[in-house]
Amino acid sequence: MLFVGFCACKGKNPSRSGDFLPGAAAVASATSATEPKAAGEHPTAESAHEGAGPLKMAPLSFAPIAKRADPSVVTVYTVGEEDDRPLFNRRGKSRAQRGLGTGFIVGKDGVILTNNHVIDGADKIIVQLSDERRFPGKIVGRDARTDIAIVKIDGAKDLATLPLGDSDGLEVGDWVVAIGNPFGLSHTVSAGIVSAKGRGREDVPLDPTGYYDFLQTDASINPGNSGGPLLNLNGEVVGMNTAIRGGGAQGIGFAIPINMVKQLMPTLLKDGHVTRSALGVRIRDVRDLSMDDRQQRKINGDRGAVIEYVDSGGPADKAKLEIGDVIVAFDGKIVDRGTLLQWLASTAGVGKSVDVRVVRAGAPLDIKVTLSELREPKSKTTRPPLSPPGPSDDDDEFGR
Repeated sequence: MLFVGFCACKGKNPSRSGDFLPGAAAVASATSATEPKAAGEHPTAESAHEGAGPLKMAPLSFAPIAKRADPSVVTVYTVGEEDDRPLFNRRGKSRAQRGLGTGFIVGKDGVILTNNHVIDGADKIIVQLSDERRFPGKIVGRDARTDIAIVKIDGAKDLATLPLGDSDGLEVGDWVVAIGNPFGLSHTVSAGIVSAKGRGREDVPLDPTGYYDFLQTDASINPGNSGGPLLNLNGEVVGMNTAIRGGGAQGIGFAIPINMVKQLMPTLLKDGHVTRSALGVRIRDVRDLSMDDRQQRKINGDRGAVIEYVDSGGPADKAKLEIGDVIVAFDGKIVDRGTLLQWLASTAGVGKSVDVRVVRAGAPLDIKVTLSELREPKSKTTRPPLSPPGPSDDDDEFGR
């Protein structure tokens, strides 16, 4: 049975440069016929072709990474009201629904990143630090479409923070480490590799209105890991663990790239929400078109997004974009798939004029479009499908 759900609850790329976190020792592969190099030293192009194969490097221990990151990883407890009483018989009490997730500290003053689905619908949020101190948490900003939330705690000073890395620098096969609270087992560490990049709605069928560009990892991720950090070998956060496929611990987990989080953080901290821009079209990936459709539209290759609908009176309509146009570049950036175009158009900025390159009937054409504000649907509360129980109601510290 296929299961897809949320798992509620600066430096160089270390795996390519060999620059490991201090104390994270490296060891040469036993299958290599070349002479072992110093720990952390990367093989040259010449040595890669000598003997039986290239020299491969792997961490001997993830302990230094886990030890340094652990004080910055927190447990997020939530309580919300779940009203399951009959519609015409509301005299009884509603039931308290408890949840548990993970977060990580990015500000010494108590700024914490987690998933939106971890705190969605919560009436009360309690954050537990690694030293088991607990603090009430308040939501500073949230964005359901990317499943990102920022929580703030007061009263704790000089907290240990995690550095944010560069998820664009990751390559498939790079080592990563996940830390979280699976099934309530606090501060559990698991390790694996980046299994794939760019996983979207087709691969992880969640909310179709969301913006997804997941990293896939085989580091064990389970219910309770949501909102926790995915780290590279430098101890930098490269992703936020968010979803699982196959019921958990199946080697298929998904994390939000940290560069996506970093792009939205300033807006969430300032405004508490994201105001998105819109192009005013409905699109489809060129690679999803049949050969007959491609030939009819004179489309070569499989890159780009074809316009299937133009919103009347919208930005694309005013700029004379047409159904059948293939968008291949947006604001100077190559458009490979529709998910990338959706992200670029939504984050460019309301009122901004951008250059859009389209291919129309086989001929390239540059058109300037002024973006409007995206009309957001009314928000709805969606509880995570996987949520381990939080503390009991008689927990004095939690109930304060």
